[in-house]
Amino acid sequence: MHSKKFPSIKKNIICKIRRAKKSEAGKIQRLLAKYAEKKLLLPRSRENIEKNISSFKVAEKDGKIIGCCAVKDYGNALFEIRSLAVEKTLNGKGIGTKLVKRWISALKKKNARKIFALTYRPSLFEKIGFEIVSKELFPEKIWADCINCSKKDNCDEIAVLMKI
Repeated sequence: MHSKKFPSIKKNIICKIRRAKKSEAGKIQRLLAKYAEKKLLLPRSRENIEKNISSFKVAEKDGKIIGCCAVKDYGNALFEIRSLAVEKTLNGKGIGTKLVKRWISALKKKNARKIFALTYRPSLFEKIGFEIVSKELFPEKIWADCINCSKKDNCDEIAVLMKI
């Protein structure tokens, strides 16, 4: 008798994606800090998050913030998806994808022509239409953020781009 292998079933979490509130900056900062400690994303101070709160969306379930994602406008219809984080216990449940898709929808209304991200999870972006590209396509990012990164001389993130 042959044993059959069944693909694992990924159960997506039902959650609400909405604009972040200034009062949630501390919760967002703590969520991001878990990833920043492992050098998976750049750290953001609470003050920086408060100052840029309009650039954040959050995923909420049962009144708790379980994910966040921000954008940065570089001008010339170029935007970056950044500060994407989901509670570790909920990784792989579709929350990050929902956050990114919500930003894509909002950015299309702002006449975005290019949306990029630097990521360790390119497959998340590829499945929603991004392509892997060279980081050198984004000198704006390199001069704005990468210059302050501890990995700037040996960056192992992968650049992805969606053209609209």
